[in-house]
Amino acid sequence: MLPNLSLYIQSFDATNQEIGWVMASFALGLLGMRPKMAKLTDDIGRKPAMLIGIVVIAIAPLLYLSVQAIPSVILALPILGWSVKSSVVLLAMTRAFHGISIAAFATAYSAAIADMAPIKSRGELIGYMSLASPLGLAFGPAIGGYLEGNFTLAFLAMTALGSIGILCVLAIKEPERPSFDSQEDVAIPKKKRSSSYGAFWSLLFTPPIRVPALILFMVGIAFGSMVAFVPLHTRQLGVPINIGLIYTVSAIASFSIRFLSGKASDQLGRGRFISMGLACYTLAMFTLWLSDSPQMFLLAGAFQGAGSGTLIPIIAALMADRSKPSERGLTFGLCLTGFDLGIALAGPIMGGIADVGSYSLVFALSGCMTLIGLLIFITTSSKDLSHSIRFALNGGRDVYAVK
Repeated sequence: MLPNLSLYIQSFDATNQEIGWVMASFALGLLGMRPKMAKLTDDIGRKPAMLIGIVVIAIAPLLYLSVQAIPSVILALPILGWSVKSSVVLLAMTRAFHGISIAAFATAYSAAIADMAPIKSRGELIGYMSLASPLGLAFGPAIGGYLEGNFTLAFLAMTALGSIGILCVLAIKEPERPSFDSQEDVAIPKKKRSSSYGAFWSLLFTPPIRVPALILFMVGIAFGSMVAFVPLHTRQLGVPINIGLIYTVSAIASFSIRFLSGKASDQLGRGRFISMGLACYTLAMFTLWLSDSPQMFLLAGAFQGAGSGTLIPIIAALMADRSKPSERGLTFGLCLTGFDLGIALAGPIMGGIADVGSYSLVFALSGCMTLIGLLIFITTSSKDLSHSIRFALNGGRDVYAVK
């Protein structure tokens, strides 16, 4: 879907900013449903939440297609001086609905894997189990690239894959959650845990969660910009490349590095690998900024894949380290809220910048954001500057880890 969606939105005569708003609406669905899905994951179970997510994945492509069957009209807001096509509004609503899929599935899946992972090899197992994501990104966008312009076939293929996913989720068993006894030095303070979901957003600013969430916010901006504007950028430059190949190269790099990074983080510490992931994301965005050939775009995809393959599973392991089994849906949901918000803001803000500037400027600014994220992580990832530097660069211990 990734190679086709922004082009599909453009086919409704949407501007760059409107394309950005539609793409960002995905994160609005994520943000709105993340607290509810986190609570569902912890209170009712991992499997029900995963089932909700995969059902949405199967339904959403059909809703995208249905928009083209509805006559488009101009909707005006005279007081604000705004006007927008009804088709763009419907696409944004569908995109927001689509966001529920990740709010439900990704939170529950991450919690389920953490439940099954032994503490000493948690990073390794999370790394292996997250290999499914780059596999999907390897095959899906590549197929989508070959189907570029054939939106009906591309979206129907997505629905078919979602239907297969529903059967797979129905076949699994709810994972058992390990018992857990600890002292009071737990990631989320006891007072706040007692009303965790009523204080969902305030917990976002607790020391164990705020820095991972902030750096994922920076990465979300970069990722959102890449997904929304790389297809349009290559078309504008006239670069002869199948967009799906960029995502395939990214997925291969992500797949390859996950074999090493998870196990290594168990032995050498999470911090240095998170720093490496942020550095790779920064290189990816700056490479996109300078890209003017297929080779450069593919190199950017490789850097992005290496960054994603290192950063996302290691932060998942870090959040598992910092939470009890009964809190993992909450903790993962809180941390990933930063990523959601970054994607939400990337579309409209970077779309506006693209309208008045260029796509290259969008990627340069995205690279600056991830570089700032790296500096923030190095200096504030632990209780003080010296501990932060040791944790981020030298394998120092995580002072917020649950004992």
